Amino acid sequence: MNKFINGGYLKGKKTYIVSGIGIMSAVGAYLIGDEDIFTMLQTIFTLSGIYFLKQESSIKGKK
Repeated sequence: MNKFINGGYLKGKKTYIVSGIGIMSAVGAYLIGDEDIFTMLQTIFTLSGIYFLKQESSIKGKK
């Protein structure tokens, strides 16, 4: 139970997974016609920014 509460295998990777799923869903929504290209690009840039901010903060903590 403690492993589940602390994150287990996904510890530290949840932000990356959520960003990846969000980018895939934005592309999927564009492909089926639910959103236009500008909304898709805005979503991708926002989620990519979250990904790179998380990556940058994790790198700084390890030095």
